[in-house]
Amino acid sequence: MTEPSKAVFLSYASQDANAAAQICAALRAAGIEVWFDQSALKGGDAWDSAIRKQIKACALFIPVISRNTHARDEGYFRLEWKLAVDRSHLMTAGKTFLLPVVIDDTRDSDEQVPDKFREVHWTHLPGGMTPPAFIERVSGLLAPEERAALAGGPPTAARSPEIGGPARAPVRIAGPFWRSRPLLVPAIAAIAIAIGYFMIERFMPARHSAEAGRATIAASTEPAPPPNAIPQKSIAVLPFVNMSPDKDQEYFSDGLTEELLDLLAQVPDLRVPARTSSFYFKGKSDDIAAIAQRLRVAHVLEGSVRRSGNTIRVTAQLIRADSGYHLWSTTYERNINDIFKVQDEIATAVVEALKTQLLPAQQAAHAHRTANTEAYSEYLLGRQFYNQRSDDGFRHALTAYRKAITLDPDYAAAYAGLAMSEALLADPAGDAASVQQAAADAETAVTRAPDLADSFATRGFVRYYLSWDWSGAQADFIKALALDPSDSTVLVRYGGLLSALGHFPEAIAATKKATELDPLSALAWGRLGRYYIATRQLAAAHDALRRALEILPGSAGALSSAGTLQLLGGKAAEALEMFRQIPTESIRLANVALAEHTLGHREKSQQALDELIKNHSQDSAYAIAEVYAWRGDKESAFTWLERAYTLHDIDFFNLKSEPKFSSLWGDPRYRALLRKLNLPE
Repeated sequence: MTEPSKAVFLSYASQDANAAAQICAALRAAGIEVWFDQSALKGGDAWDSAIRKQIKACALFIPVISRNTHARDEGYFRLEWKLAVDRSHLMTAGKTFLLPVVIDDTRDSDEQVPDKFREVHWTHLPGGMTPPAFIERVSGLLAPEERAALAGGPPTAARSPEIGGPARAPVRIAGPFWRSRPLLVPAIAAIAIAIGYFMIERFMPARHSAEAGRATIAASTEPAPPPNAIPQKSIAVLPFVNMSPDKDQEYFSDGLTEELLDLLAQVPDLRVPARTSSFYFKGKSDDIAAIAQRLRVAHVLEGSVRRSGNTIRVTAQLIRADSGYHLWSTTYERNINDIFKVQDEIATAVVEALKTQLLPAQQAAHAHRTANTEAYSEYLLGRQFYNQRSDDGFRHALTAYRKAITLDPDYAAAYAGLAMSEALLADPAGDAASVQQAAADAETAVTRAPDLADSFATRGFVRYYLSWDWSGAQADFIKALALDPSDSTVLVRYGGLLSALGHFPEAIAATKKATELDPLSALAWGRLGRYYIATRQLAAAHDALRRALEILPGSAGALSSAGTLQLLGGKAAEALEMFRQIPTESIRLANVALAEHTLGHREKSQQALDELIKNHSQDSAYAIAEVYAWRGDKESAFTWLERAYTLHDIDFFNLKSEPKFSSLWGDPRYRALLRKLNLPE
């Protein structure tokens, strides 16, 4: 060890070795030296000599805290913790040495950790997921001189004194860029995936052995795969074609596709693009090779479903993308009551063809199931309507989910879908009963399936979206990610919560991971662009928003953010052109008023604002406040923000990421509003 003062000691319970390995791999990939004991010496002189020397010499001590450490009365990690605490007593008060991380929902009041740990801030890394912000923090603590040099850098959006001031690098988004040739998934995603696979194999959990000389693991010198390499353990599940005489049965073929996708996503080491990306190609004529290249996968599963009465016929085939070679194909003709058996047989056959073994974690996908096939059919119909992402779709989804629950009162997945639909339709100010019902159904989903990530993610969303219960929501998302750290939907929702709290580096990390898992999700790319704008990373915001609009040109959120980016870059005319294309009237009018004001067109700006107030004063008070704040009318802005608070406007979770409120940031009334919302100042 050439620079012990730059080393990090990672301490963990043996049951948490997998999560610790992910943290270790991420730090080492950033060039940080990590002492990571995977040999678990059995104690005695050898252990005492090696461990004491490392803890005495390391620069940072990172204890990994979890339910496992809470439950363990004895363990070598406890001695490591004691040695680290003893050393910390010799340091000055300003020295950062202890850096606890928690990988699940264990609270920082846990009585099973040393008091010294509870005196410092805990970092949440669900399941070992390690965002760039944590790596940057560790790097800064290991190199304080570099951190000091960066202290004079540009402020974050939350602290920027003037959002309209000069940016580091003005960004031009010329014309309708979303109509240009679609970009491929970024090479960095392929690199991250390839490294992830390598690290999983390199650092598989191992029990401690008695070899004295193996207290540390040297950093790997194996070469990384080419940057554009497509992982061989990867597969896209394309929407199965509905061949039924009744074309209304399409929801059933789509549902079968999603269930197969969920099953395969549970296979360790197998990369499976999420639903949004797979369904992007539904009804399109792209060939298999082009689809696989776009999704960065080596294999494609496609097929068809024909349902007639109680009989189903499912055809499936697994294709090697680069050659078009059919690795496996089969046809099933069964009674509708055997649908789950057919799903399992297809998933097992695919995995067999890929020479991968299913692990017990796959069983989590069965939470979507029910013994009642009619209830299952209604659930699939509800999900089909929900995925339309419109008020009308949500209302139809409510009906289908409720039918599913009537047929099977214990159907947790149906309760989760019902709660999400209710939340997205609820009016917190005018319909308290609907808010309470959404919360109750989310709670039922957790009660019925406490091992399902979607249950906790649903409750977490309802808590912060409708009730501004930020801490309760955060606990739910940490639990959800501990159950399934690779669920892109959970990551996008969690990113929204982190952004609401002003934790933008963490929000970016979670949402970037979602785009890697679901590379054709316009929602994920649009949210990522918004968070980059909040942190003044305008070039990165440009790239993210361009991707969002390539995927979904009519996305109101992405168009709004892209226009805002134009405003910040001094391109008000281009911003106005983009704002005029927003399909949602209230969002369009608010943004047009902003751009017209920036262009000096006072009458046109006022005309758009008057129309906004006339048509949407009850549902868009927050947006009206944005216009006044951008125009510098603080009194009117705060008046409308107070009205938005009274109406419980759901847009408040965007408050800390919204640059249009920059003129209010230094005002005591803004800080008072944050306190009323229980948001950090």
